[in-house]
Amino acid sequence: MILPHFNLLAHATHGSASGFVSGLAHPVGGLDHILAMVAVGLWGAQLKKPAIWMLPVAFPMAMAFGGALGVIGVAIPGVEVGIALSAVVLGLMVLLEARPPLWVAGVLVAVFAIFHGHAHGTELPHGADGTLYSVGFVISTGLLHGVGIAIGLLHKFDWGAKVVRAGGLLVLLGGCYFLYSAIAS
Repeated sequence: MILPHFNLLAHATHGSASGFVSGLAHPVGGLDHILAMVAVGLWGAQLKKPAIWMLPVAFPMAMAFGGALGVIGVAIPGVEVGIALSAVVLGLMVLLEARPPLWVAGVLVAVFAIFHGHAHGTELPHGADGTLYSVGFVISTGLLHGVGIAIGLLHKFDWGAKVVRAGGLLVLLGGCYFLYSAIAS
C-alpha cells in the first residue's frame, strides 16, 4: 500500500506528481493544504446553507482553474505566500465567526483555491496526463472539506461553537507559521 509522505508543506516540490494515487495522496501529505481545506468546511458549516455546500464546491472548481494555469505555465507570483495566507485568513474567518455576504465568502475561497491549484498544476511533470492526478486531488480535497464540515456541524451546540472557533485559531496559527516560512525563504 502506498502511504503519503507527510510534509509540513504539500507544495514543496515541483514536477513530482503523476497518477490518481499521487493526486489522492497529495493534499493529505502537507499540513498547509490540510489546514486550508478543513477551514473551508468549518467556515461553510458556520455560515450554514447554502455556504455549507457552496464553499466546498467553489474551492475545487477554482482550484482546477489554477491547476490549469500551472500546467500551461502561466506564472502566478507568491503562490506559497497565497497558500499560507489562505490558512491565515480562513482560520481568522472561523475564529471570528465572520459572516460576510455569501458572494464575498465565495470569492475569497475561490481566490485562495487558485493558489492551491496552481501549485498542483506546476507539480505535474511536463507532458504527463494530469487528468487522473487532478481527479485524485479534487476527491481528496473534497474529503478534507467534508472533515471540516463534520467538525463544523458541532457549531450548533454552545460547547461545539467553542470547539469550532478553537479549530479556526489552530488553522490561523498554522497559517502564520507557513506565512513566516514562505516570506523568510
